[in-house]
Amino acid sequence: MKILLLAPYPPYPPRGGGAMRTYQIIRGLAQRHTLTCLTFVPDAAAEQALAPLRDLCRLITVRGPALRSLIQRAWTTLASPLPDMALRNTSPAFRTVLHDLVAHERFDIIQAESIEMASYLIDLAYNARSSSSMIFHRPLLVLDQFNAEYVLQKRMAITDLRTAFMLADPVRRGAGGVYSLTQWIKLAHYERRILQMCDAIIVVSEEDRKALERLGGTCHAVVPNGVDTMFFSRETLTGDHRAPLPYAAPVMVFSGTLDFRPNLDALVWFIDAVLPRIHARRPDARLLVVGRRPVPILHRLAERGRLVLTGEVSDVRPFLAGAAVYIVPMRIGGGIRLKVLEAFALEVPVVSTTLGVEGIAGLRDGIHCLLADTPQQFANAVVRLLDDPVFGRILGAAGRRLACAEYDWKAIIPRMEAVYQR
Repeated sequence: MKILLLAPYPPYPPRGGGAMRTYQIIRGLAQRHTLTCLTFVPDAAAEQALAPLRDLCRLITVRGPALRSLIQRAWTTLASPLPDMALRNTSPAFRTVLHDLVAHERFDIIQAESIEMASYLIDLAYNARSSSSMIFHRPLLVLDQFNAEYVLQKRMAITDLRTAFMLADPVRRGAGGVYSLTQWIKLAHYERRILQMCDAIIVVSEEDRKALERLGGTCHAVVPNGVDTMFFSRETLTGDHRAPLPYAAPVMVFSGTLDFRPNLDALVWFIDAVLPRIHARRPDARLLVVGRRPVPILHRLAERGRLVLTGEVSDVRPFLAGAAVYIVPMRIGGGIRLKVLEAFALEVPVVSTTLGVEGIAGLRDGIHCLLADTPQQFANAVVRLLDDPVFGRILGAAGRRLACAEYDWKAIIPRMEAVYQR
């Protein structure tokens, strides 16, 4: 098949969950299909960094999207019927390149990665209805939906508004809650429209499928997030002349993009409500946070000795593999978190909230990881693993077996291809 993939940001280097998913989809589809990737790039350095992708597919880049100020975002939150995510990647230049491609080439599939690119599919669907040139050959319009976004904003709104007056920064929390409440309503309308306009909708979890279908319409397949279990393995780490970091003290590790609101909420909750309970029993335990773009509050917490920040790292594997416990204290979110699958593949014992592992089919509490939803439960689970590393190794081995059996990308890409065939 001839496939055109629309990416909202550079898929390489694969930093962050969305970029990693897009990169692995390109890598998998390119083995059996003719693939073109049309992607935004913010600058010349990002464009040069994409060079390895040119060995996999034809790559076409558009500079952008233009940054929107907080004032612009605040205005559109009030004045536009569209959600913020629908406006984030609006670009006349990208639309021009896309329409030129479609006018001169016959694609079988045009697939947008994430709701941020859905507006281009809606535009193509409208054009197809009014253009006689597309009557006999119209590409299948597919949206690869990373999350049920209205659910994500609903959870953010409820969390922020519920805790606004219980924390040290009620103004920020309150404003965030009002923003998310507005986006929740807009996204529900927008996602309902997308379900009606696209030929196929792909979601990453059964929970997301149910959430979107409550809006009306049909999601056509669950194609979960995955992990490269060969790369994320202790054997490969050793073969690459790397090794788990030899921490001097028992270390709890959290990783992710550190200006992403769900990650920030998770860390602040863990540090405020859970970490003191852990230190009461294990004062030697340390918290290491791995990831790019840490916000000022995390720098302040690091200065007070509450955590250690690494900043962005070129290879996350040694940091995860050396951990005594990998923590996933998520209270907001959706989809399937790649970070959990990476920890599983590296055989790191995991403690998570129920929401943190939502969507991972086949996962069992006490077999693959420990689940805990209250501060005391979470602290108890972490301390149990700190005190019993043998049990931690048993959990880690079971987590890797689950990742290899169900979530390796080699098994996942055929599920996406099956959508095209249907």
